[in-house]
Amino acid sequence: MTELDLLVRRTAERLTRRGVGAVAAAVTADRVVVHGAGSTGGPAPTVPDASTVFEIGSITKIFTALALARLSLAGTVSLDEPLRDLLPPGASVPTWAGAEITLGHLATHTAGLPRLPAGLLRRALTHPGHPDPYRDCTTDRLLAGLARTRLRSRPGRRFRYSNLGMGLLGLALARRVGTTYETLVTDAVCRPLALDDTGVTVDADRLAQGHSARRRPTPRWNLAALVGAGGLCSTAGDLALLLRAHLRDGGELAEATALCQRIEHRVDGSRAVHLGWLSHRQDLTTDGPREFWHSGTTGGYSAYLAFDPQNRTGVLALTNTARSVHRPAVHLHRDLRPAPGAG
Repeated sequence: MTELDLLVRRTAERLTRRGVGAVAAAVTADRVVVHGAGSTGGPAPTVPDASTVFEIGSITKIFTALALARLSLAGTVSLDEPLRDLLPPGASVPTWAGAEITLGHLATHTAGLPRLPAGLLRRALTHPGHPDPYRDCTTDRLLAGLARTRLRSRPGRRFRYSNLGMGLLGLALARRVGTTYETLVTDAVCRPLALDDTGVTVDADRLAQGHSARRRPTPRWNLAALVGAGGLCSTAGDLALLLRAHLRDGGELAEATALCQRIEHRVDGSRAVHLGWLSHRQDLTTDGPREFWHSGTTGGYSAYLAFDPQNRTGVLALTNTARSVHRPAVHLHRDLRPAPGAG
């Protein structure tokens, strides 16, 4: 077993110390290494592997933004196009002194929208621990809440992470191409990259049983009209292919992945937000390389995805427990970087 195999296996094992099961993976210029540990849970538990399906929560946003990039390059939409142009007739979209929310604002979390739709936070507070908090967020309720929403800042000015915004983007793009969100992502992202196990609808027999932070079984989340913010499921195998598309020639998606990285809104001196991705400087004292990343958590799962385009490395971690996988995955990625002065 190589040193890389050992690093990935130890990461998977570390992730199961406070969880049920996990898969970790490392992607380099010439290798993809995947290891699983623990249990998938459910009636026929096995050790999870590269083909085990997990909810990926907010990593869905990467797919939504990548679909936007592809449609933008094709001329189907524009990053500067107002959101109102893609919503049903009569839908009311908040503005700020005449400034409108654009698709680019939604994809970079700079629309000035709150994190959640109007009324959803109230329901979450009055019904804590709800096993499926988004299930009633239909398109009609989403748009009705949007009409009552006040922007927190002028669109384009300030980063404010928003599930509402990315959910609206997924809804708007699907309406523009006249299909469902799942078909939109399949056509724009999954089929070109051969991501055969990524979608909203998945094989229940391959889905790892989700668990709460206390390791109690939980049901799947239904994101309803907010599916573009966090409704996809995927596997370590598929997400490794997605990382490779960002690290190497992305083939049909090369221009789109480059656009997602190139569009940038600075949050502060070291952090930035891009189309779907967040990034930070690896060395805060220099103008060095950026690490692009995103995490995701649902009621029974947690996920993390990151890549370094300069060193051409990437990592991912998936678990069927609602506990953050961020720290072990970050440590794994740090171990993949070349030593200072190497090369």
